[in-house]
Amino acid sequence: MLDRVEIKIKAGDGGDGAVTFRHEKFVPYGGPDGGDGGKGGDVLAKADASLNTLAFFHNGKLYKAENAGCGQRQKKHGRNGDDLLLAVPVGTMVQTYDDDGNLVILSDLTADQQCAVIANGGKGGLGNSHFASAANQAPRLAEKGAVGEKKDIVLELCLLADVGIIGYPNVGKSSLLNAATAANPKIANYAFTTLEPMLGVVQTTKQRFVICEIPGLIEGAHLGKGLGHDFLRHAVRTRVLVHLLDGASPSPVDDMIAVNNEISLFDASLSRKPQIVAINKTDIPDVHARKAELRKVFKNAGIRIHFISAATGDGIKELMEEVLELLRQHPLPELPKEEMVELYPRGMTLGLSAEEADGYFIIHSPGLERMVAGSDIRNPEVRRQIGRRISSPRLRHVIERAGIKAGDKIRIGVFEWTW
Repeated sequence: MLDRVEIKIKAGDGGDGAVTFRHEKFVPYGGPDGGDGGKGGDVLAKADASLNTLAFFHNGKLYKAENAGCGQRQKKHGRNGDDLLLAVPVGTMVQTYDDDGNLVILSDLTADQQCAVIANGGKGGLGNSHFASAANQAPRLAEKGAVGEKKDIVLELCLLADVGIIGYPNVGKSSLLNAATAANPKIANYAFTTLEPMLGVVQTTKQRFVICEIPGLIEGAHLGKGLGHDFLRHAVRTRVLVHLLDGASPSPVDDMIAVNNEISLFDASLSRKPQIVAINKTDIPDVHARKAELRKVFKNAGIRIHFISAATGDGIKELMEEVLELLRQHPLPELPKEEMVELYPRGMTLGLSAEEADGYFIIHSPGLERMVAGSDIRNPEVRRQIGRRISSPRLRHVIERAGIKAGDKIRIGVFEWTW
């Protein structure tokens, strides 16, 4: 099972707005008719219950949504870019890196068909028909389409199981899974027989639930030793843990303490999950003979235990009935009602700001920057029209609050202007 991959995603760029003018016979004053650019395609992740691995993304290539089309004359809107849909298994966490290099969760897809936008496509640029006014009836201004978001994404699959079986290697976790369910894990008498988590369904007389074997727990597992990280992440989503101990071990209590230390160091929430302790291999005469001793030791520690034999099935039914009762006491959290989760509001705009740097007052405004980038600033008429927009009361207020004085130079993108 491939349950952690890193990929790159790129949403589509928005289309550029058009600078065109209406020219028709018998219509002498046609005016501007440049259309808007289309919106770039989004990148979405969607949970699919038919998938159980992230192997499709193993190459780590760039997954890119479609760019949008540019606006056309006669106010024709540019074509919107097609969205890119990434199908992932149910239980996949979509994460990205923040400015400090730490992973942050964008979306946690825990239900079939749940969908989330993980990269927004760029907004389309406005055509020159939007810039017409009584003072400027022939605008030669248009906006360039916004660039779509580009991200480094980490997809991490955490299996959705109700119950997790934990314990040291070779205590009989695979045998217990086999005895309690219809799963058929590989079983042998050596450490790390199980090289990937195994799922099975337990059917009781009252209900059914999913149980998962969490292999690879050794000392130092929380540091990644013995593929610890690869396996421990699958225990995070479980509601109940079955802690399986080897009855033939010199000290099952010490084994239990060591395993609990490892899971709590990996994720503190795991140590707060309810546990049922079961001692395996009671079919072995030496283990059967020390049952009274082990019961007394765990009773003194305030821990109730089950004695089972995964090899013969002895005690399995009673253990699963108690697991079911504990599951009823810890129901699943409610899932979000919305099928689609928008991570970033569409059309979000930032306020105007200005700062002094390198002898210029640099104005930050996404709309103005896109307008400068989408217009031919070599044309004197275009430069004059941009200058008039910069001199609007709203912009003047922001610029003057930044401390600009007459004769100072301002810059918006590649456009420079003397105040």
